[in-house]
Amino acid sequence: MQEHFFRLLRAGGLAGFLPLAAVAAPPPSDNSQYPTRAAAEDHCPGEVIVWVDLDARVYYFRGQDRYGSTKRGAYMCQRDVKSGGYRQNRSGR
Repeated sequence: MQEHFFRLLRAGGLAGFLPLAAVAAPPPSDNSQYPTRAAAEDHCPGEVIVWVDLDARVYYFRGQDRYGSTKRGAYMCQRDVKSGGYRQNRSGR
């Protein structure tokens, strides 16, 4: 049976049987996330700009250790962060 499966796979005969979930969809883009502080400031002048750790869903203020330095993050306006369900860093670092 396994040999038959691989023969069909090589011939392209399983294309209709592969689940659609096997093709990863791109992550949704969030227009309120910016790669630089300057870009965030342009979007929301006069507002507080925070750094968001997107994996942990935590945000940091300028001057805190992890501001701008987590592996996967973005600059955002504080008002967008609050409405997006992110939480403030509790440790003060």
